[in-house]
Amino acid sequence: MRYFIQLAYNGTNYHGWQKQPNGITVQEKLDFCLSKLLGKEIETLGCGRTDTGVHATDFFAHFDGDSEIENLEDLKFRLNRFLPNDIVVKKIIKVADDFHARFDAQWREYEYWMTFNKNVFLADRTLHLNTKLNIQAMKEAAEILLEYEDFQCFSKVHTEVNNFRCKIHLAEFELREEVLVFKIRANRFLRNMVRAIVGTLMEVGKENLTLSDFRKVIESKDRKEAGTSIDAKGLHLTKVEYNFKDTYL
Repeated sequence: MRYFIQLAYNGTNYHGWQKQPNGITVQEKLDFCLSKLLGKEIETLGCGRTDTGVHATDFFAHFDGDSEIENLEDLKFRLNRFLPNDIVVKKIIKVADDFHARFDAQWREYEYWMTFNKNVFLADRTLHLNTKLNIQAMKEAAEILLEYEDFQCFSKVHTEVNNFRCKIHLAEFELREEVLVFKIRANRFLRNMVRAIVGTLMEVGKENLTLSDFRKVIESKDRKEAGTSIDAKGLHLTKVEYNFKDTYL
């Protein structure tokens, strides 16, 4: 029997989602609590991986059990009491045995948050900028992303992927009170892709790159041509979309 968990977390204190030998991760905390509460070893599988310091307001993982869990609301309540305050379980649902948190995700959406004024309540979730940016030029550069599908220039090097093709459905900037938000939605993302895109868009905003230069960076397929990978603390996974129709049991 397979169960999906929808959760959110502040990634400040974690070395990302996925378990690793030399750092505390969100998956490690979740698996430990589930195993204790269910009385057997539980290993979750996430919808993807987030890097050290990256946050998620919408993340999914699944796990399998030998017997049916009768009261999922009670399990959610007990998990939230057991988990650290920076991880919260929002929902647990039973799904078909072949429904997969990673492979059945139709698209994912990330946001990168930036502020121009110091804000103590957002300090661990936003990048504080101390330079003036040409935001209109950044908006125009973001639209260019939708014209391409090969984003090797924004991928972390030496990653084990079959290709660097991604279909970006949305890439835009919006101002939410004092927070400048870059929102991007795609069917898949490469390692470090969003942070590298934002770092390169900021070069456009600083007027170090023209729109024509931005196109050349994408077409170069060379990571060295793109901007630096921007600080992880401003990155948020905000939406993972599934077709849950006919998957509930």
